[in-house]
Amino acid sequence: MASRNRMMAAAGFAALLAFSASPAAAKDLAIHAGRLIDGTGKAVREKVTIVVHDDRITAVQDGFTAPSGAEIVDLSASTVLPGLIDDHVHITQSFHKGDPIHTAMTRTDFDDEIDAVNNARATLMAGFTSIRDVGSATGVVVALKRAINAGLLPGPRMWVAGTPLGPTGGHGDAADGLDPEISHPGWTDNLIDSPETARKTVRRLRREGVDLIKIMPSGGVMSIGDDPKLQLMEDDEIKAVIDTAHSLGMKVAAHAHGKKAIDHTIELGVDSIEHGTYADAESYKLFKAHGTYFVPTMLVGAKVVEHAKAHPEDLNPSTVQKALTVVPYMLQNMHNAYEAGVKIAFGTDTFGMSNHGENAQEFKLLVGAGMPPMEAIKAATWNAADLIGDTADIGTVQPGRYADIIAVDADPLKDVTVLEHVAFVMKGGVVYKAKGVAVAR
Repeated sequence: MASRNRMMAAAGFAALLAFSASPAAAKDLAIHAGRLIDGTGKAVREKVTIVVHDDRITAVQDGFTAPSGAEIVDLSASTVLPGLIDDHVHITQSFHKGDPIHTAMTRTDFDDEIDAVNNARATLMAGFTSIRDVGSATGVVVALKRAINAGLLPGPRMWVAGTPLGPTGGHGDAADGLDPEISHPGWTDNLIDSPETARKTVRRLRREGVDLIKIMPSGGVMSIGDDPKLQLMEDDEIKAVIDTAHSLGMKVAAHAHGKKAIDHTIELGVDSIEHGTYADAESYKLFKAHGTYFVPTMLVGAKVVEHAKAHPEDLNPSTVQKALTVVPYMLQNMHNAYEAGVKIAFGTDTFGMSNHGENAQEFKLLVGAGMPPMEAIKAATWNAADLIGDTADIGTVQPGRYADIIAVDADPLKDVTVLEHVAFVMKGGVVYKAKGVAVAR
C-alpha cells in the first residue's frame, strides 16, 4: 500500500493549489495563422483561419476569414503549430545542488508538491500543452493532474504512470547504495520480484488513478550501482506487467538501455522503449515488427554529461562514470533508429538536469542526429499523441481536436531552435501566453 506520507501529500494538495482560479470559459475565436504546421507532417499552409468554439477546433479554412461573433486572434505574422507534447518527463522532480543522497534523505513528497506546481506552469508556458509523466510519486502526480484538469492551476494535459516498477536492487529501488538498515514505509511499494506481485501492483496503481505503467527492465545511469547494459527484470515479470496493464486498457513504457532488455521487452509487447541506448539493427527490426515506439531522450543525456564533467559532486556514486560511458552512444543510436524507420516520439526525460520549460532543446538534438525539422515536429505532435493513445484530441490542428495551439515568430523548418522561444500558448481555447508574456489569470 502507499505510505501514509504519500497519502497525506495527496490529501493536502487542494489547499496548496487554492491560489489559482479557474480560467473563464472560452469564446468563439478565429485564429489568423500566417503559416500553419498542423502536426500531421503535411506541407505548410499559408494564410489560414482556425475556428475555435469553446475548447475545440471546429474548422481550418484557407484565407483570413471573420466568422460572425468570433473574436480575432491575430497570428498572421507567426508560424502556428499544435501544442507540443513531451512523452517523457518527471514533472514533480527538480534538480538540487549538493550531495544527492542528502537530498533524498531530507526532502519529502510535500516538497515535491511545491516544485510540481511551478514545473507544470513552466512546461505549459514553453508550449508543451500535453505531457506523459513516466515516474513520480503516485499520489502527488495524480493529484496534480486532477488539479490541472479542474482548472485550479495552469499546466499541461497529463497522462501519468505514478511510481515506476522494477526489481529489488534495480533502477528505481530507492534503497540502492544506502545502509541496508535504512528503511522507509513507501520504498518497497514499486518493487516487483515475481509475476504475482507485478499483477497486483499494476492493478493497485490503476486503482490509484494512473493512466499508464512504467517499468525498469534494465539498469540506469542516475541510480547507484546498477548496470545499464544488464536486464534486471525477468521475462515473466515483464510479461505479467504488460499483460495486466493491457487488460486494463493501459499502455506500458519501459526504461531500457541494454540490448537484451530492449529486445526482450519489445517481444513481450511493450508500447515504448525509453532511452534505448544499446539498440542495434536487430533491435530496430523488432521495433518495426511490433510497432513499438522509441523515445530517445537525448536532452537528459547531454545535460548529465555536462554536469558530470563540471560538477561531479552533485551526482550519485557511479553516475559520473556511467554517464560518460553510456551517453556517447545515444546520438548515434538515434540516427540509426531514424534511418531504419523506427517510430520515434519526442521525450526529454526532464527532471531537473535541464529545467522544466526547456523541453524544446531536444529538437536541436533530434535534428543534429539526422531527423528533418518537420519530422522532429511530428515526433512532438502526431507521433507523441499516437503513443499516448489520443490522436483524436491532441497533437494536430484539425477539426474536433482540442484548441491546443502555439505560435513562434520565425520558421522552425529553417531553424528548429525557434521552438525554444514560444510567443503564444493556447490550451483548450484559453490563452495562457501572448506576445511572449504570460497572461494573468
